[in-house]
Amino acid sequence: MNSNEILSEIKAIFAAQWNKREGRKVPEAEDVSLGNDAVELSGTVLYADLADSTGLVDNFKAWFAAEAYKAYLVGTCRVISNNGGEITAFDGDRVMAVFMGDYKNTSAVRTTLQINYLVRRINAALKKAYPSTAYTLHHTVGIDTSRLFVARTGIRKSNDLVWVGRAANYAAKLCALGGADYASYITEAVFSKLNKTAKYGGSPSRPMWEKRIWKEMGVVVYRSSWWWEF
Repeated sequence: MNSNEILSEIKAIFAAQWNKREGRKVPEAEDVSLGNDAVELSGTVLYADLADSTGLVDNFKAWFAAEAYKAYLVGTCRVISNNGGEITAFDGDRVMAVFMGDYKNTSAVRTTLQINYLVRRINAALKKAYPSTAYTLHHTVGIDTSRLFVARTGIRKSNDLVWVGRAANYAAKLCALGGADYASYITEAVFSKLNKTAKYGGSPSRPMWEKRIWKEMGVVVYRSSWWWEF
């Protein structure tokens, strides 16, 4: 196609009216057409991100980096599925998932704390398999909740769903706040909806989350270094 033909296709997007409907489950790509068709829903978005993947691929053998990627992503996806989340996208070293329903925030938070626990076990298994390695796997999970506008973008045979809304954007950006000490970050909107079991832990019971100000966005978030054994 030449530039005029491509631009004509783009102008049609701007001119067409949107066909919107309320979603009660996470849609599949085939549930949404390539036209101006969209599903609107209330969802909680989780992004799980492997930390310092650049250092991993620059300083270790390709096969070792691939094993680290696979271990983290396979394990994370299993935990997400165990807690009722729907995996919606992969982006290199990270995975996106959406939770719906009455307990979507607590389910998503339980997921991140269980991923934290699993990462500890992955590192123990990694050290046992490769005793001389200097590598330790670190990660961050970001979670937010909001209304979401789900459309299908791309061209025939090369397309996918795009998730438009604050939760998708904030959850991804929260991953940049992580470090070795705090692997879980959630917004105040998520924290305010949590069941008590996802806010407090230990014996005696004490808060698992620490309140912070996310200066870049000017909003309240909470971080945690806790994990949830399963």
